[in-house]
Amino acid sequence: MMKLWFGFMLLFSSLVQAAELPLVQKQQLELTRFTTQNGVALKQVKVGWEAYGKLNADKSNVILITHYFSGTSHAAGKYRATDAAPGYWDKIIGPGKAIDTNKFYVLSVDSLANLNAFSPDVITTGPASVNPDTGKAYGLSFPVVTIRDFVEVQKALLDKLGIEKLYAVIGPSMGSFQAIEWAVSYPDKVERLLPVIGTAYIDSFSAVRLERWAQPIKQDPDWNKGAYPLTQQPQGLTRALAYVIQDALNPELFNQTYPAPALDNAIHQDIQAELPAWNQLITTAKQRSAQMDANSLLYLVRASQLWRAGMGDNWQQKLKSVKAKTLWLPATGDLLLTPAMTKHSKDQMPGAGYEEIAGQAGHLDGLLNIQSKAEQIRTFLAQ
Repeated sequence: MMKLWFGFMLLFSSLVQAAELPLVQKQQLELTRFTTQNGVALKQVKVGWEAYGKLNADKSNVILITHYFSGTSHAAGKYRATDAAPGYWDKIIGPGKAIDTNKFYVLSVDSLANLNAFSPDVITTGPASVNPDTGKAYGLSFPVVTIRDFVEVQKALLDKLGIEKLYAVIGPSMGSFQAIEWAVSYPDKVERLLPVIGTAYIDSFSAVRLERWAQPIKQDPDWNKGAYPLTQQPQGLTRALAYVIQDALNPELFNQTYPAPALDNAIHQDIQAELPAWNQLITTAKQRSAQMDANSLLYLVRASQLWRAGMGDNWQQKLKSVKAKTLWLPATGDLLLTPAMTKHSKDQMPGAGYEEIAGQAGHLDGLLNIQSKAEQIRTFLAQ
């Protein structure tokens, strides 16, 4: 009976400890002036940010979460009780969870040129924003931005909050690029680094794969060299997102999700008939594109294509300057940012940890199956 009671109390304690976050409040950072890495000065730059947990007295408990390509700062919790789902890493961020908001002040920031430019929950300056000098949308007059630019905007927020050091920087995919850039650019400010489904560089093969995401937009006549009406996104955006979705999935899960060609009669009879899997993929992409901006996708593609740690000629040497304790978490079935790329990055950092996330989702295992590494993340953060 005593063992049963003790077990019940442990279960009850864990349930209480792992409570849900309170409703999240989106906040705004506005910079009067921000100069990009290529020397262009932008006025009235705005990005959204949100935080979970409490900042301690000496501001030493800050964990920065840097988001992925099509993501936003919404890493955990809900804005409204009626929201269909919480933030993308809610399974590991919150009271009693791997990234414990009873201990840490967890902060995340919308990227410049955020893909979700028309979401009411996203604040971002980008090509869809009004240029204060012209009164019109920037379009392609918006400067090329880099991963380092995203980091510098985040640093501007931390400076405003009086935060001088980061307990950890953690991010998936394009977020891993930002996390790594933090540790490379500000080695004395980052104590722990956790790149998830990430790499310290983009090679030619990966850059061209990313270009496949951009080409459907660029080849769409309605794109009009970026001067399309913002209320009418070019159809190329939907096709681009279809490629993004496919590339982010491992064939194992893709084949379970989308119908096999052998099951359809029409494509056996008519060369113009569309593959059912393609039609279903396009439907999914169209649903996702509702609040997205085509030009912003092009800017995020370019930022990712240009990525290498330190943004210089020798990313390998730059990685050696990292002082942060580091744990790499690639996904075993990732065909987009492969474990081989992660291992090549990790090899430049003697002493860095490495563990793979198992699953069927490929690149998306870094989001959908992150809870499988919850204890490893908890242990890493406790070191």
